[in-house]
Amino acid sequence: QVQLVESGGGLVQAGGSLRLSCAASGRAFSTYYMGWFRQAPGKEREFVARVSATGSNTYYADFVKGRFTISRDNAKNTVYLQMNSLKPEDTGVYFCATVALYGSTWSPSAYRGQGTQVTVSS
Repeated sequence: QVQLVESGGGLVQAGGSLRLSCAASGRAFSTYYMGWFRQAPGKEREFVARVSATGSNTYYADFVKGRFTISRDNAKNTVYLQMNSLKPEDTGVYFCATVALYGSTWSPSAYRGQGTQVTVSS
């Protein structure tokens, strides 16, 4: 069993930065691939980024490449999402989840958090 709690969201101006954290409970955390997703009002959920179990491999959606960085600290049971050069279109609820590859798409698997709101003003 893994419980996930996100933090670090807020209101920021375009061009600014935020760092999201996802704290996990449970011994199995270090065995899971982890990912971040987002959902804006009226829009479908989007995959943002994922990190391998050891943290050695990352993968990003095209629209965040070069701006966002996903990382993890297994000693602290935490996954991070550093978001730079934020744009108004980055606004949404961001949540972390254990992830798996279904076909060619990374999607939430067994566990996900409640999410944290990110609002980017123009």
